[in-house]
Amino acid sequence: MTEFDHPDTVAIRSGRSANGTALNAPIWPNAVWHTPTLEFARKASAGARAGQLYGRYANPTVNAFEEAIASLEGAESALAFGSGMGAIASVVFALCSHGDHIVAQRHIYSGTQMLLQGPCARMGIDVTWVDGHEPGAFAAAVRPGKTMLVFAESPANPQLSLTDLDELGAIRGPFTLVDSTFATPALQQPIRHGVSLSLHSATKGIGGHNDLTLGVVSGEKDLIDDIWRYGVLHGATASPYDAHAALRGIRTLPIRVARQSSTALALAEALIVHPAVKAVNYPGLATHPQHELAKRQMSSFGSMMSFDLCGGLDAGRRFVESVRLAVMASSLGGPETLVSSPANSTHVGLNRDELAVAGITPGMIRVSVGLEHPDDVVADFVNTLESCIGS
Repeated sequence: MTEFDHPDTVAIRSGRSANGTALNAPIWPNAVWHTPTLEFARKASAGARAGQLYGRYANPTVNAFEEAIASLEGAESALAFGSGMGAIASVVFALCSHGDHIVAQRHIYSGTQMLLQGPCARMGIDVTWVDGHEPGAFAAAVRPGKTMLVFAESPANPQLSLTDLDELGAIRGPFTLVDSTFATPALQQPIRHGVSLSLHSATKGIGGHNDLTLGVVSGEKDLIDDIWRYGVLHGATASPYDAHAALRGIRTLPIRVARQSSTALALAEALIVHPAVKAVNYPGLATHPQHELAKRQMSSFGSMMSFDLCGGLDAGRRFVESVRLAVMASSLGGPETLVSSPANSTHVGLNRDELAVAGITPGMIRVSVGLEHPDDVVADFVNTLESCIGS
């Protein structure tokens, strides 16, 4: 935590515990440290998140990244992992056991969905799927004494649907979690709405340069320490090199997201009037059904959007293979504008019925808006659509 309020300032000033007098965070590549006494070894090995003991337990560079995320989220503590899925799996299995119950939304990243309906089911953890758009759906599905976790994703991948964070934070009994990857801490802080845990694939917008793999979860210190106790056994340990790169990404996060958000809105406004486009999913559009909710709980509308092409799968294929400025890739949040076909990449593990339930059509294109000039991004998409229509 810092004494500053604005995310722009917090992003610059936080996460400096390992710096000393250096302006840039040092990289501690250590896997192991010298243990000075047997008493130190005993206390450190028995405690939570002991520093300068063993790399799987803690690392000063990783700790600095965690401190920066906690400050941005308004949380007491944060815990980093080797990937976003490492964070999700560690949280789920730290909090849930055989016979427990999870409530999750249907519109969710496919990796999360496959974890919940695969390994969780095999381990006897029951999952109820709800429509996150429907007011009260999460709370209504909670089974008192059985539900351990309520899992939401907002904005959702790839439909950009939103969860009402105030409503989620008001649920009492189970832990509540929001995968806030699409928003990043620069645009929303679920914990400030009463949500127990905020989770990110920091590989994406937080890192911001397509050069690291990292996950992070934040919340109350005691809860994060409990997750650490499982996570240290799970072993999805964050690399100090990736944590250092993510700290660099945090320094420019609010500025990057502001530019990407403004370009995304300009692109959405251009696409929604194009005859080749059936629908545009972007909460910054006044026509988006959750636009008012987005204005209430997000400081801006983000770099992510998706749209449906009238020509279905064939039109989608031609589009993603024809763009010149944008790049076809399955990640998001970097400096380049990226396009992908969710049905054929990020959500390829879902069958046809599951894709339909998730609202993912064959002609859906997901866009991660980058840092290129807005006019060039818009022109690339419009020109590509024109060429696709004419082919």
